[in-house]
Amino acid sequence: MSDATLFPDILQILPHRYPFLFVDRVTEFVPGQRIAATKSFSADDEASRGFLPGSPVISVAVLLELVTQLGAVLVMERPEMAGKVAMILQIPEARLTQPVEPGDTLRVEAEVLKLGDRLGELRGAIFRAREKVAEGKVRFAIVDAAQIRSQVSGVRIQEPGVSTQKTD
Repeated sequence: MSDATLFPDILQILPHRYPFLFVDRVTEFVPGQRIAATKSFSADDEASRGFLPGSPVISVAVLLELVTQLGAVLVMERPEMAGKVAMILQIPEARLTQPVEPGDTLRVEAEVLKLGDRLGELRGAIFRAREKVAEGKVRFAIVDAAQIRSQVSGVRIQEPGVSTQKTD
């Protein structure tokens, strides 16, 4: 991965796709240590619709997901991570100091605090201009993607009002 990674490279690392892919462009990258990126939220961005009608803001959940996706790019770009995905286990700390609105362009940073074969922890921060607007920590697990697919494919989803009980 280069120092300034463009959008197509992100698509090779993350399983996310529009409208749930939030990382626009990686601007700094130190393998296994830290990463920075930009994200621009447009007025038409799906992330701002319906959260607070009449006063659109980007939800804290979307901002945490943005930091998590960036951290996943940092952790999952390593060759030994092929066929694996990172999954959020816990968000032990999260703080929003200023609302983020459509039209804002953000600088997002993530750094590795701990990283093992199966578990890790990241710290992230989000800035608008030079002002920090959010920060937090995320703990995650690294799991085999095929295992997740097999578990999801084995789940039966029942439609409301349809009984699956067998009658004799």
